[in-house]
Amino acid sequence: MRFIIPLLLACVSLFQSVHALQYKGADFSSLINLENSGRTYKDNGSTQKLETILRNHGANLARIRIWTSNSYSNYNLDYAIALAKRARAAGMEIMVDFHYSDTWADPGKQAIPSAWPKDLNGLNTQIYTYTLSTIQTFVNQGIPVRFVQIGNEINDGMLWPVGRISVNGFSPISQLLHSAANAVRAASPSTRIMVHLANGWDWGGVNWFFNSIFRPGEFATGDFDVVGFSMYPFYNTGATYSALRSSLQNTDIMVVETDWPAVCSGVTMSERSIAISAAGQSTWVAGIRDALSSIGSRGIGIVYWEPAWIGNAGLGSACSDALLVDGSGNTRSSINMFSSSM
Repeated sequence: MRFIIPLLLACVSLFQSVHALQYKGADFSSLINLENSGRTYKDNGSTQKLETILRNHGANLARIRIWTSNSYSNYNLDYAIALAKRARAAGMEIMVDFHYSDTWADPGKQAIPSAWPKDLNGLNTQIYTYTLSTIQTFVNQGIPVRFVQIGNEINDGMLWPVGRISVNGFSPISQLLHSAANAVRAASPSTRIMVHLANGWDWGGVNWFFNSIFRPGEFATGDFDVVGFSMYPFYNTGATYSALRSSLQNTDIMVVETDWPAVCSGVTMSERSIAISAAGQSTWVAGIRDALSSIGSRGIGIVYWEPAWIGNAGLGSACSDALLVDGSGNTRSSINMFSSSM
């Protein structure tokens, strides 16, 4: 079946009026580690908790990554629960981002956790029981989970090499996603399930994935509710607003990872007219909002990735600083993007 809406339909919808997004979020998973190293944050000269600053400026969703590591500082379940409780107390909803790995999972690495089985049958059982137990823990702790990402940037699958598409085709990853989705439904039926891909601007790649992932008896359209994209301006000049619009699909859409540099040199941005500055950060996010608004109510949210990770201000890019705070933890004007740009 054709899951992607035709390009023409996406382009026609550009003339619809811009609407406010339902979810305006931030992934600040590094926060507890930062605080443990002595970092603090200030808004208008007043020292406050970061989650309070974000909520006061309009953020209403906290995206929290979980690794399968046993180490608290490596984003294990206890760490995620502690951060989620703080985000909820500040008035935010929760998005759980399963990496299904002991460390970072992204398009270039998706390692099977060291303690997990290494065969498909074993992994199907393990991903179900792990996902079920994790979400049940959130529920038992009184933390409702609004969204769950079953995998992080899974363009070439996850739990490599077993679930790697380029090695074993689509059937293994389709089974694994089905198992994970069933676990979320069992633990928390009201939670919305997300499939997250990198390079949301790449219509060809997105189209290829969703026209191949649905298989009889395995992953089905009813197994998920939302598509999440990463959209970074400095990794590929193809990450333009027009390219994003052409990738929008016939389901609810969120951009769950994005940022823009306040300081950068020697890097060509995908939208060259936008300034490298705090003001440019807000402009970039506003443009993504406009692209999502072009599909009406199906464009539901944006998440800014790690806005306060002092000590890692480039956030993995060749730019020197993409944070919404300066090196001393003082908010920049772009902190207002959650109330204005989104």
